Amino acid sequence: MKWLNSLDELLYEVISWLIFYPVTLGRTLLHPIAMMGYADRQLALPQEQQYGAALSPPLFLALTLSIAHLGATALGETDQLVANRHGLSNLIDDDASALAFRLLIFSIFPLLMSLHFVWRRRLPLDRNSLRLPFYAQCYPAAIFALGLSFGTMAISLKSAGAQSAGAAIIVLAILFYLLVEARWFAVQFRTGLVRGAATASAALIEGATILVGAGLLLGT
Repeated sequence: MKWLNSLDELLYEVISWLIFYPVTLGRTLLHPIAMMGYADRQLALPQEQQYGAALSPPLFLALTLSIAHLGATALGETDQLVANRHGLSNLIDDDASALAFRLLIFSIFPLLMSLHFVWRRRLPLDRNSLRLPFYAQCYPAAIFALGLSFGTMAISLKSAGAQSAGAAIIVLAILFYLLVEARWFAVQFRTGLVRGAATASAALIEGATILVGAGLLLGT
């Protein structure tokens, strides 16, 4: 009976994603700063009461990367992490490990933004001080990851129009992410948008550097 009850809860949780994923996606696209504040407030609630009206930020990021991966598979695109046999890519031999690696890489961006927040606030660096900003940061990071993924997919197509659209999607994703982070830092530190953009840009460049470094190690 315990197993059946657990199965009931799991089934309801998974099927509810069909409703709450698009709800979370739409709210994050239209009101990203409000969603980041929502994440902060939810962590103050008891665990069983958290995220009743949206997906939790890490889950939202993970599902977004899964959807992007399924989209690439539907287009017949070969996963380069799986197909490549150079460097550390030998450790990634199936879709599950490739998806886990992408989740790890894109989680670097929320982590770096959170680190800058903790440093600027002069908070002690520990799990508790990082958790609050990290959860909030996963919401815009998911949109950023979705834009980069779909833009890259479009660029891989043969059509010149699709490649141009893909480049435009990537630029829009970067601008969206940078603007949201600039506003968030400006609000958090009660400073101007320019200083917020400077902090966000520094974290974004650091994340891009790690991303390029990971690509070199993987031989991609």
